[in-house]
Amino acid sequence: MPRTRTASTRIMRLEAEPLDLPLREPFTIATGRMDAVHNVLVRVTLADGTVGLGEAAPFPPSGGETQATTLAALADMTALVEGADAVQWRPLAHALDASFEHQAAARTGVEAAVLDALTRSWGVPLSHLFGGAETSLRTDISIPIVAPAHVRTLAAEYQARGAATIKLKVGTTVRADLERALAVHASAPGADLLLDGNQGYSPANAVHLIRLLAAEGVQPILFEQPVHREDLLGLRFVAEHAGVPVAADEAVHTAADALRVARLGAAHVVNIKLMKAGIVAALDVAAVCRAAHLELMVGAMLESRLGTAVSAHFVAGQGGFRYIDLDTPLLIAGDPFTGGYTEDGTLYSIADVRAGHGVARRA
Repeated sequence: MPRTRTASTRIMRLEAEPLDLPLREPFTIATGRMDAVHNVLVRVTLADGTVGLGEAAPFPPSGGETQATTLAALADMTALVEGADAVQWRPLAHALDASFEHQAAARTGVEAAVLDALTRSWGVPLSHLFGGAETSLRTDISIPIVAPAHVRTLAAEYQARGAATIKLKVGTTVRADLERALAVHASAPGADLLLDGNQGYSPANAVHLIRLLAAEGVQPILFEQPVHREDLLGLRFVAEHAGVPVAADEAVHTAADALRVARLGAAHVVNIKLMKAGIVAALDVAAVCRAAHLELMVGAMLESRLGTAVSAHFVAGQGGFRYIDLDTPLLIAGDPFTGGYTEDGTLYSIADVRAGHGVARRA
């Protein structure tokens, strides 16, 4: 790692502003609906003048954070962040976690901005800080809870765009979700199907849905968080009886949560989202999963290209993530950012990034 003087990497300013972005269409899941993105842009300036960018993406239906609570938390974080040395990013993350445990999105925005500034100052890609294992990844594309006719249209469009995996939001009723899943299969027969229940099912109904799909010759490659996040025994029931891999998402925010899932045998996969934990905490979650032989998945809240690029560098840097769900920039109309990665259909490449995460605001 390049040498640096402490004085040059001292954090001089922490700034935040609302980041409001329109969606191409409303995004509905089992726990709620979002009609627009209300995130926060975080900016960190080092003593040498380097500026780093981060995105905080609160998602009220899942985490309870809002844009207002995130902005308030970031204002209160100023005293901890300003004056700290960016080189000491892990101690800073732990200090933020100790004081702002329930403001994970805000903490993630700060950590991302600090690491972006640090690696820009050093002149290395952010992915190298995480290990430099890979330079590309392929994401799925998500379909929210919409009418079956619209599901068919979207599924065909996404397969034509090159999607190898289509993620379908479910968690309403078994019959309605069965119809939507069969619509994906009919309109995109070459794509794998991934179901995301977002806590919407009872264990018995989750298994029932999978068995009905099997009777139609359809086998999802994964069933993500079918039951309530506190119902780990119910999650284990689905994992033991559904006959398809099951992922824990809302059930895992911390390394301790991942350890509980592993000890119970409650899931085969853990979905790591930076906005649920913070970057340093997410590294700990990944370490627990690897030790427990749980497959790794990466997901996101409703994040722009900025937040997505940070997750892409996080995943590519470490390598070994089997399921990639980083499609949310495709759902945003008029993303204000550029860079971070190049796209070829659903394939993201970070090979051309030279420093930081490589994202800049459009002129």
